[in-house]
Amino acid sequence: MNKPVQGSLLHLSLTEAAAALKDGSITSVALTTAALEAFSRVDKVINASIWLEGAVALEAAEDLDKKRKSGAKLGPLHGIPLAHKDMYYKAGKLSTCGSSIRKDFRPAYTATVIERLEEAGSVTLGGLNMAEFAQNPTGHNQHYGHCRNPWHPDYCTGGSSSGSGAAVAARLVYGALGSDTGGSIRLPASICGVTGIKPTQTRVSRYGVMPLSFSTDNVGPLTQTARDAARFMAVIAGHDPKDPTSAHEPVADYEAALTGDLSGMIIGVPTNYFFDGIDADVQAAFDQVVLVLKERGAVIIPVTIPHIDAIATYAGIVSRVEGGTIHGEWMRRRPQDYAVHLSGRLYPSQGIPAVCYVEGLARRGPILKAVGKEVFGLCHAFITPTLRMTVPTLLSTDIDAGTPGAIELFQDMSINTRPINYLGLPSVSVPCGLDPNGLPIGFQVQGRPFAEARILAIADAYQRDTDWHRRLPANVS
Repeated sequence: MNKPVQGSLLHLSLTEAAAALKDGSITSVALTTAALEAFSRVDKVINASIWLEGAVALEAAEDLDKKRKSGAKLGPLHGIPLAHKDMYYKAGKLSTCGSSIRKDFRPAYTATVIERLEEAGSVTLGGLNMAEFAQNPTGHNQHYGHCRNPWHPDYCTGGSSSGSGAAVAARLVYGALGSDTGGSIRLPASICGVTGIKPTQTRVSRYGVMPLSFSTDNVGPLTQTARDAARFMAVIAGHDPKDPTSAHEPVADYEAALTGDLSGMIIGVPTNYFFDGIDADVQAAFDQVVLVLKERGAVIIPVTIPHIDAIATYAGIVSRVEGGTIHGEWMRRRPQDYAVHLSGRLYPSQGIPAVCYVEGLARRGPILKAVGKEVFGLCHAFITPTLRMTVPTLLSTDIDAGTPGAIELFQDMSINTRPINYLGLPSVSVPCGLDPNGLPIGFQVQGRPFAEARILAIADAYQRDTDWHRRLPANVS
């Protein structure tokens, strides 16, 4: 391939950059230098990072370039600069979890996913901004400053993986780990105009990751493209002995599944819940998605999601109770260190009856079985808008500032994503348009448990005929 010019290095997708590194067209030092320079320039506006270690990253990049020149076997992410939501532990490194409580926390052990990414050859630049303890859908953070949308800094990024979505959208890195308990990968992916996948519950190890909800936490990447996400997932997926909850299910060849052919693929569109009160611009963008998928060979059918009201209710109960349990000691000892909106989510959990929580857990299996029969018995996957609304501003969703209507907007952000976490299904959010304010719109694809290859194939097929994932915010050069 031709050697890319310096200014376009960060416009390459992750897999394009990996191919260029492999054939020697570019170096890891060049990519890492470009990424650090971009952070120094753009991060003043969007506040996507909490900490960076430029010198350490450049040293790692130099070592990786030496290995390539020596003819050593290269990993699938060899030389690729990444940065991650600041809740992934690496021994001796800062991990603030976006909080005041952990502003100086340095763990003694490393998350399995970080180990796997670095073993695959990636370069870690630092920790990205996030909602405090991964507990809001907007990207507000009173401790480290609000993360801002690269498309327009007055608008929110989505949360809680706010810095991950913003950094990938602004082309500061080629990919970033996020986490998703109620939509925290898919919301910033949709709102920032990138691709983000929440894998099947237990598909990816959670060892060394700050927890929020034992039953609904998921680890996954945000990237430019579905193919990038497939490459990333191939590295981090699979059983981990350090995480006994991680699945033993074999890991599929995700990239091999990206054929572009949707012939015979039956895709459902729900007739209930997911489109209630939808914004007209979001509906119009979604309607175009359906047309593109049809042209790719998919058959689109209506489906009804069973027990959806119960799913939505139980999802909130389970995550709130588990979050309150995890934070119980800090809530008693350090209540002043939580933001107002986070206190409003955590403290009420103490009043939820145990029988309601146990009911939510007990009903999960039967409800998933019903979804398997009544939905996946008819289709291979189903699609919905990621958000029903267009992107709101930071001010309109700022509960701590007392903005009128902020609580309602805040709650509505994750209305389409949270049910998927309760069901434990894999889900990928894909860019599919821009609203009248020039902010991104996304749709999400859901499949059966462990059907990551299938939903990524649908996402990739859509991206072959559209360029929304290639669009850049105006201030990104």
